[in-house]
Amino acid sequence: MTVFEELKRRGLIAQMTHPELIEEKLNGGPVTFYTGFDATADSLHVGHFLQLVIMSRLQKAGHCPIVLLGTGTTMVGDPTGKTDMRKMLSVEEINHNAECFHRQMSKFLDFGEPGEPGKAFFQRNGDWLMKLGYIDVLRDIGVHFSVNKMLTAECVRSRLERGLSFLEFNYMIMQSYDFLHLYREFGCTMELGGDDQWSNIIGGVELVRRAEGKEVCGMTFTLLTTKEGKKMGKTEKGAIWLDPEKTPPYEFFQYWRNVDDGDVINCLKLLTFLPIEEIEAMESLQGEQLNGAKEKLAYELTRMVHGEEEASRALEAARALFQKGSDSVNMPTTALTAAAFENGDPTILDLLLATGLAPSKAEARRLVTQGGISVNDQKVSDPMRSFNRDAFQEGFLVIRKGKKVYHKITL
Repeated sequence: MTVFEELKRRGLIAQMTHPELIEEKLNGGPVTFYTGFDATADSLHVGHFLQLVIMSRLQKAGHCPIVLLGTGTTMVGDPTGKTDMRKMLSVEEINHNAECFHRQMSKFLDFGEPGEPGKAFFQRNGDWLMKLGYIDVLRDIGVHFSVNKMLTAECVRSRLERGLSFLEFNYMIMQSYDFLHLYREFGCTMELGGDDQWSNIIGGVELVRRAEGKEVCGMTFTLLTTKEGKKMGKTEKGAIWLDPEKTPPYEFFQYWRNVDDGDVINCLKLLTFLPIEEIEAMESLQGEQLNGAKEKLAYELTRMVHGEEEASRALEAARALFQKGSDSVNMPTTALTAAAFENGDPTILDLLLATGLAPSKAEARRLVTQGGISVNDQKVSDPMRSFNRDAFQEGFLVIRKGKKVYHKITL
């Protein structure tokens, strides 16, 4: 099976600018391609991970990935998918975030120097975008863009009612210029990205054609969403990060172990390197039969992100959890300080807030009154139930939310 057929069979491809040319390129000789990552946080999340898996898949097929760290574009902020303007970061914050990305990405791709056969390499768009002169951009780049056409792009159109700053309006031009620069410097002929980047990718393809008279390609991939179309990788605590300090390996494992039955096969196809035939054989599984597939998904992703040792520990802990209802080692843990008892013993609502199992007291109260909370396997139905120090006889309490979410509280 060719790499292009593999991408299609796994349901990864969303849109392509030149389908036949892209298939020919990917199934032929080495192609230099790039994907951009704006440095908006100090860790990658699972949405980034999907892009890195795709880049790794193409590198294994003999192609050359350029990882573009958006040290310049992050100064402006991509309006795509945002109802409000992004928070402005300082140069120091952006460079710090880019360094964090650099370290994390090194796990997933085989890096070398530009021009080294088969090796991926890093570039930072701040190195060229920050040096551009305003008048030069207007004359040399802006002349190739139609404002009327830009206004029809979804990333712009969706923001017009609430307001789109002139700063953000320039983002498409900056990303398009990245493609032109990488084409000129490294012979890069393909840009890849999530499907929400379609308008920006088209902008780059058209800029290279107008400025250089050359045909380059763009391809977008399926976003990581649930069967209802909601973005995956979010919990009540926030995003699922690749940094173990932000999302511990056990928590990372449990997120994937607890995905909805309707999402597990799709996640296996999009995110893992398990043979597609093996995954397709699981498509007929239903109900409890899917538990093995979920466990395999969680193990594979935890192994890829955190290593085999952490994946094995998380797997053992999860199995103990389902068999015995408790886990003394790897469960997400919150330590209470003496301050928690200064104004009286904490209630179950206080504990739910402290652990992040509920975002507010109102939501915590709803969980308790609807029977969704247990402490040490005992259902708690009174929102004012309090827990003194004697309740921590073994040094900890275990709160269970629903059937599958566990959290340990220590003193």
